[in-house]
Amino acid sequence: MALEITDATFDEVVLKSDKPVLVDFWAAWCGPCRMVGPIIEQISEEYDGKAVIGKVDVDANQEFAAKYGVRNIPTVLVFQNGEVVQRQVGVSPKNVYTEALDALM
Repeated sequence: MALEITDATFDEVVLKSDKPVLVDFWAAWCGPCRMVGPIIEQISEEYDGKAVIGKVDVDANQEFAAKYGVRNIPTVLVFQNGEVVQRQVGVSPKNVYTEALDALM
């Protein structure tokens, strides 16, 4: 299951991770986010132990959404060593996300 990441845990979970990190910025009211959600959950199971997969509810946690310029949701950011290495805005097929992670392993 994807980690629930908050403004309070973002630094520790995402920026200090020694593994690639995929973060889904979403909101409960967002229709396209509900389409991406199950894909993110599948990826979290498949990459368990290999990558960190998490979700940030932008309604409750706005600090890092603002810091990384998340203006539209869903936005999926992939981090490596605390830096954004890929940004995907909107709904994409699962392979777009997995290929971004695979490229970092």
